[in-house]
Amino acid sequence: MPTKSTKAKAKTTGLNKKQLSHLEKRLLEERARVIKELGHYGESFNSSLQASDGDLSSYSFHMADQGTDAMEREKAFLFASQEGRYLWHVNEALRRLYSAPEKFGRCEQCGELIGFDRLDALPHARLCIKCKAKEEDGKRR
Repeated sequence: MPTKSTKAKAKTTGLNKKQLSHLEKRLLEERARVIKELGHYGESFNSSLQASDGDLSSYSFHMADQGTDAMEREKAFLFASQEGRYLWHVNEALRRLYSAPEKFGRCEQCGELIGFDRLDALPHARLCIKCKAKEEDGKRR
């Protein structure tokens, strides 16, 4: 049966160096992937000036083509915007990891240790499962 001192020790010990190194690698891989993806979006924004049929004009002559072009540009912008927000979260996680590695992996609300499995799946997680569920329940109301 765990005693008070073992409970306190379990609460204070964070992630070990191997786990932190693994999470750093995962975050850096995610960052590289997102930057590459954003580069593809940038290329598609630049290439949208030239139509796929080789026409140098960025204007369509048919209303249906104009609507489709506008919808595709808007969709690409939304995807790029979403990736940009995700990149911000990844960069923030790296900042937290580098500035205070002993605090990385702790819930920002309750201070409990975030499970390594959760961090492995979502390395930029700031909240434990319980606090994240409370946050999402609050947003639904």
